[in-house]
Amino acid sequence: MTFVDGPVRVSVPATSANLGPGFDALGLALDLRDRLEAEVLPEGLVVEVSGVGEGEVPLDERHMVVRAMRATFDRIGVQPRGLRLSCANVIPHARGLGSSSAAIVAGVWLARELVAGGHLLLDDDALLDLAATIEGHPDNVAPALYGGFTIAGRDADGTFFAVPGSVDPRISAVAFVPPEPVSTEAARALLPDAVPHADAAANAGRAALLVAALASAPELLLRATEDRLHQEYRRSAMPASLDLIDALRADGVAAIVSGAGPTVLAFADGSDVAGLVARCPEGWAVHALAVDATGARPA
Repeated sequence: MTFVDGPVRVSVPATSANLGPGFDALGLALDLRDRLEAEVLPEGLVVEVSGVGEGEVPLDERHMVVRAMRATFDRIGVQPRGLRLSCANVIPHARGLGSSSAAIVAGVWLARELVAGGHLLLDDDALLDLAATIEGHPDNVAPALYGGFTIAGRDADGTFFAVPGSVDPRISAVAFVPPEPVSTEAARALLPDAVPHADAAANAGRAALLVAALASAPELLLRATEDRLHQEYRRSAMPASLDLIDALRADGVAAIVSGAGPTVLAFADGSDVAGLVARCPEGWAVHALAVDATGARPA
């Protein structure tokens, strides 16, 4: 096996997982993109980061993209002697917008592209399996790779899967990003080991309704995004986020915790985006975002 000459480039979108009731299963790609470039060198490792994470993330083998690339090269059966990686990041870190999944998807995608004939050795389903294995769950990596709205999971034999869902073209989103991060590990640690059967049943029904609401009935999004499994349990880690969700929902806006938080995602249509943006709390960042339909793609 040989490597391609020159750099390869990829653009990967932010994602929002769970979407309220679809815990660890539903995900949506959003048009906020990191752009990365990689090439094989004769030896050594060079990692360059600009934008989000500059001066904060490691610039060695610990870098998430490098780790994903190494895992992909191992899966293919070849490791380059040297690598250069350049990352231009805009997705906020530790805010529930899929920054780690974007990094993992970028890494597996770049590594495949750097190997001559890499598509014959790893198709997109294999990339999903590898990315989800690295991340531990598929709800963010699936929309980051494929784009749009995805329903993802894992079979009893360990195989990851993702199925695309439809999104009504009227639907967009507004992301309210708090200044302080919350780690996924800390957010998950607040979840109980068991929940009442009635809560699980309610979430199953709302998740099913959400698939239909996103596809063709955005007027049902407020009801469809009700959650009993994870958001309220996390209030102590992100009280301002849950307070904003309460206020938005009281006004009829379908607002949720994005992923593990603390970002708040509010669904919108073209008529109310400006009004939602104006509700951003002081000191927070706000992004009015289209649904991204393409996922990872050449930059």
